[in-house]
Amino acid sequence: MNIIISNTGGKPIYDQIASQIKNQIITGELKPGEPLPSMRLLAKELRISVITTKRAYNDLEEEGFLETIPGKGSFVALRDASLVREEILRRVEGHLGEAVEIARKHGISREELSEILQVLYE
Repeated sequence: MNIIISNTGGKPIYDQIASQIKNQIITGELKPGEPLPSMRLLAKELRISVITTKRAYNDLEEEGFLETIPGKGSFVALRDASLVREEILRRVEGHLGEAVEIARKHGISREELSEILQVLYE
């Protein structure tokens, strides 16, 4: 599992960890049932506090991305494919929303934006 932490972005470290793990689950890089490093090991590898990794894992568990089994560790949750698809659609919608805001701000028409999307999709 590859996680990169940035101290300059203003985003909390626990949120950076959770976002990157979530992305790896959504893209299939981390498979359902796959074990994650222990909170202590991940904290040691990233040179951060165990409290920070605990917060990231707790947030992921609350969102249904991880399952923690006492004494065994944390694992990628066995998720319904429709829930994964819904998460992906939500992410796409967020990015497209940003694109629409930029287009509106700079006077790009819906038709022009649609053409851009069509070209990019192909």
